[in-house]
Amino acid sequence: MRLDTTVVETHIHYPTDSTLLGDGVRVLTRVMQQIERETGKVGTRLRSRMRSVKHRLIEISRAAKQRGEQAQEKIQRRYEKLMGTTRHVLAQAQRFVAEVASGLKQASTPLGGIRLKIDVEQLKHFSQLTERVLEQTKARVIEGNTHFQDKVLSLFAEHSEAIRKGKAAKPTEFGKMVKIQEAEHQIITDYEVFEKRPLDADLLLPSIETQKKLLGRVPKMVAADAGFFSPANQVPAQEKGVERLAVPNNRTRSRSVWQQQRQRWFKRAQRWRVGGEGRISVLKRQHGLLRCRYHGMEGMNRWVGLGVIANNLLQIGKQLARRPIQA
Repeated sequence: MRLDTTVVETHIHYPTDSTLLGDGVRVLTRVMQQIERETGKVGTRLRSRMRSVKHRLIEISRAAKQRGEQAQEKIQRRYEKLMGTTRHVLAQAQRFVAEVASGLKQASTPLGGIRLKIDVEQLKHFSQLTERVLEQTKARVIEGNTHFQDKVLSLFAEHSEAIRKGKAAKPTEFGKMVKIQEAEHQIITDYEVFEKRPLDADLLLPSIETQKKLLGRVPKMVAADAGFFSPANQVPAQEKGVERLAVPNNRTRSRSVWQQQRQRWFKRAQRWRVGGEGRISVLKRQHGLLRCRYHGMEGMNRWVGLGVIANNLLQIGKQLARRPIQA
């Protein structure tokens, strides 16, 4: 068994506080326009502030390319204007919701009433997300708290996480952590999409148990990279029946550990483990795991599962094609 993790990105643009505020204003304005078309121009009249927001986004983008204290002050002033405009749009959205609830804004047909109910739910949902974006923008840009907890990375894929895997070309990826577990012949035996990113070391023992349940026996050899090493994993893995555990220990310079990792079987196991990275590359390039096009966690699970099924069908077909045809 070989084990590795990767990030499947969600279908979002690079998240900055300004663009997230712009997304919130755009979506709220669009939904209020739909409500106004359904109910007519009664009660609060919609005032579109999209032109003002676009100007603020352009100003922030230009100011961000400058350096120095004056540039930072300019960015803060532009952000304050953008946040003020966003608050006006939020207040307008709240008035729309209240007027629909009071019956001032009503649809003229039963089907229109259904559409109006959906629009109001969307207005509530995106208003809450936009308020969260306002809070994090105030904390990050105005107050300087860059470690704000539970940041919103997208209004449309709010389950996205910012994950760092140490890649030079892409230091931060926005999506979900996925575990890929393989047996021989490049066949994936298990995958898992995580709600919150776990430690790689915490996945080793549960993956061995999963392999045992699926195939009826414990793998003789388990190979993974150094991120899966933990002193607490060594003895339990051997007690489960793993004969050769090829997980590098980079935390110590012990001579015994060094000698073990210099053995031929350990080196061969690590060379075979590298193929897991190649399998992940194939999943991303050929089977769509580079970026998920479905929405929500259910969509992410379904997207990854379809990619795994496609991979296994091809690999099983290749193995069957190599077998001699019996008369």
